[in-house]
Amino acid sequence: MLPLAAFAGLRVTRLDEHACTVHVPGGWRTRNPFASTYFAAQAMAAEMSTGAPALVLREDAKRPVSMLVVGLRASYTKRLVGPGAFTCEDVAAIEATIARAAETDEPQLLIARSTGRDAAAEVVAEFELSWSFKRRREGPSEAGPAQNSRDESGRPD
Repeated sequence: MLPLAAFAGLRVTRLDEHACTVHVPGGWRTRNPFASTYFAAQAMAAEMSTGAPALVLREDAKRPVSMLVVGLRASYTKRLVGPGAFTCEDVAAIEATIARAAETDEPQLLIARSTGRDAAAEVVAEFELSWSFKRRREGPSEAGPAQNSRDESGRPD
């Protein structure tokens, strides 16, 4: 688990072939001065609900695959007061994208969606996280060691 997510009290409560759900607790670690959940805590839970399945699934890829968030869109529809849960149901699409990335040199992009709900199951926020998955190079390249190698966007291989 990521240290900041652990400090905030985020917990993965579901992770299977269909969905990933991350729980956000209410309380001082995630509450803003207006007595609702800080937007960044919600964004962190949304990212975790889309990224946790990817972390697990890339372990089964035929070749090593890197992953990076390259974009984020959020829509907050209601204040989240107290605990909430963010769920991504795009696990099958994440798996397919990682499989494609392992087979090609081209980065594979995916927009994964996460929906946040309060304790009454009402939607409070919707997120779209743009993920880039790219096969890692194996062995040294002409550009030198892998840690110094960058693709056309400036992103490390």
